[in-house]
Amino acid sequence: MSKQQQHYYVPAQSIWPIVGAVALFLIAMGAGATVGGLFNGTGPWLLAAGSGVLFIMLYGWFRDVIRESMSGLYSDQMDRSFRQGMSWFIFSEVMFFGAFFGALFYTRMISVPWLGGASNNAMTNAVLWPDFVAMWPLTLTPDGTETQAMGAWGLPLINTLILLTSSVTIHIAHVAMEQNNRKRLKQFLLLTVVLGSVFVVLQAEEYIHAYNELNLRLESGVYGNTFYLLTGFHGLHVTLGTLILFIVWLRILKGHFTPENHFAFQAGAWYWHFVDVVWLCLFVFVYIL
Repeated sequence: MSKQQQHYYVPAQSIWPIVGAVALFLIAMGAGATVGGLFNGTGPWLLAAGSGVLFIMLYGWFRDVIRESMSGLYSDQMDRSFRQGMSWFIFSEVMFFGAFFGALFYTRMISVPWLGGASNNAMTNAVLWPDFVAMWPLTLTPDGTETQAMGAWGLPLINTLILLTSSVTIHIAHVAMEQNNRKRLKQFLLLTVVLGSVFVVLQAEEYIHAYNELNLRLESGVYGNTFYLLTGFHGLHVTLGTLILFIVWLRILKGHFTPENHFAFQAGAWYWHFVDVVWLCLFVFVYIL
């Protein structure tokens, strides 16, 4: 006997996508104007306005989705749609970081040796940069700017241990969710949020150290570019993941989720494990090798 066909809920038209687009436009304009000194110094105001609109959009959109979920409007098919959507989102993030890692590997394995005269390229080396030394990290730029490489065994190692620990705590929280152990769930999910917040703070301290004491900046050649792009975007993802888990924790305090129905928590856990794996790759290929 076939199962009864379930109703697939289609949300009503929403203003939040266009609000989010306006917020991202203001953030992009504000960031560009701030860095470039455009629009008579109004860049920071545009950036702040965009951030405020983005917060309003996130609050409103999350509120609407939570209300729909708690009202029982979502069917099993809707749940599968959410899972597919989150899976594709994480896949897109894998491709995103894959592009940055690809740029790093291309620079290290092809461009730098080529400029150093590898592959019978001695003439180009002699013409473009006769004193070039093919090494990595590339701490000397053509204009003579000298930097120092960021070591792996200080704050980066501490942050690695923090993220590895957070991966364990989020797993314990997930098991507690499936066992309906609400007390342990609240404790270990909150601990994961705290660990994520500590990671972001320590990364900011690492950047201050790199900028002031190592002279390692975005304009410090290809090494500075790849270092800040890879670690900076990862830090942004940790911030986003921490925010997601914090919202999930607030929902748990309000009694949301059951052992059978907790995909919002599960999606946050998937994302967090992805962030942890990316950091392990960063620690090895950016800091150690």
